[in-house]
Amino acid sequence: MIRNALSVIASVTLALVLCILTSCNRTLTPAQFQKHLQEQLIQAKSGDVIDLPEGKFHLDRTLSLTADHVTIRGKGMNKTILSFAGQKEGASGLLVKANGFTAEDFAIEDTAGDGLTVQGVSDVIIRRVRVEWTRGPNPGNGPYAIYPTECKNVLVEDSVAKGAADAGFYIGQSDNVVMRRNDSEYNVDGYEVENAQHVDVYDNVAAHNAGGIGVFNLPDLPKQGGQHVRVFRNQVFENNTPNFAPKSLGPIYFLPTGTGVYIMAIHDVEEFQNKIRDNNTTNVFLMAYDATLPDPTTGQPGIHDVRFRPYTDHIYLHDNEISGGGKSPDARLETIKLATAAAGGMLPDILYDGVVDPGIRKASKGANPGQICMMNNGSPSFLNFDADNNFKRPGQNLKPYECLLPPQEAVKIPQVADASDKMAGGQ
Repeated sequence: MIRNALSVIASVTLALVLCILTSCNRTLTPAQFQKHLQEQLIQAKSGDVIDLPEGKFHLDRTLSLTADHVTIRGKGMNKTILSFAGQKEGASGLLVKANGFTAEDFAIEDTAGDGLTVQGVSDVIIRRVRVEWTRGPNPGNGPYAIYPTECKNVLVEDSVAKGAADAGFYIGQSDNVVMRRNDSEYNVDGYEVENAQHVDVYDNVAAHNAGGIGVFNLPDLPKQGGQHVRVFRNQVFENNTPNFAPKSLGPIYFLPTGTGVYIMAIHDVEEFQNKIRDNNTTNVFLMAYDATLPDPTTGQPGIHDVRFRPYTDHIYLHDNEISGGGKSPDARLETIKLATAAAGGMLPDILYDGVVDPGIRKASKGANPGQICMMNNGSPSFLNFDADNNFKRPGQNLKPYECLLPPQEAVKIPQVADASDKMAGGQ
């Protein structure tokens, strides 16, 4: 009798625990759900899996995790939704400072600031996660949707970002990163690889953003020297949504609406087997950092970071399908106005500012001292608008740029064991 009674009590207790942790959460008030979830995050131990139930749950403050090797798992990016509409405390939706973190199968909506922030850790997996601002493009949206920064060994795959006032997917100041099979729409910038090295960006879609994919370095960040980036097998089309970034966000405010892929202030980048079309300013923009823009920190023109190298060189652009760009350039920037004038009213598929490191130019006698190499991209239109020489001698001849560079090496991270997905690059 006693044994039966204890068995009944144990069963009831287990049922209550399961109810709290699973679908019965839908009967909790928002405050109760939020408190319970934050307690789980605070009390989490290595190896724990925090299962989120199906449903839409309203939260009003940032969730945070610091325990290593924890997984947060929902029932699907359109089934488990963490809504931060009306957020009262914090900026991020979920802030993670924990090694070995995995996030999968849930959504974060309408945060006051960034959506999912992962900072200063290693061995991160983000898969099938959606971050969205549901009112669509708006300068009041948070800057970044999926935002790993200062990390090592990162995999971001099969995820969705919409509505970010800076970038849908951001990889910043990080090393050894793979971003694959993601979808970025209606952000200012679809994907950003900023001050990062050894990064593979492939099989993604960037559509209806202001800009599609950016690979670049900026001054005044703790980590400098981003390089060795591959961008391949992506679809980048119709990124013509007006740039809605507030001026307070800095350089992203100056991204021309209608930019497909842009590469700036970086070297050793390979871009191949992409389909890039119908981006109204230009499909591919190769440029140095514009020192006339306001400094991100001071707001004053000029570059004050002595570590920063503003030039773009050793870029290998090959075997892409590029068409239909430059039909309606963004005239907000003086540089774009001047380039458009030099091109006769429309911009080409591939736009190059022609700015070369003075040291490299002095040491080279060729017509392409920066080693900007372009091969087998169909018949795209091209313009070097000669910003290095005050736009005096713009040129449309691609011949000096028909050259080969060694392919960049595939990124190797523990989370990606399938070598077939890590193409060796161009020949």
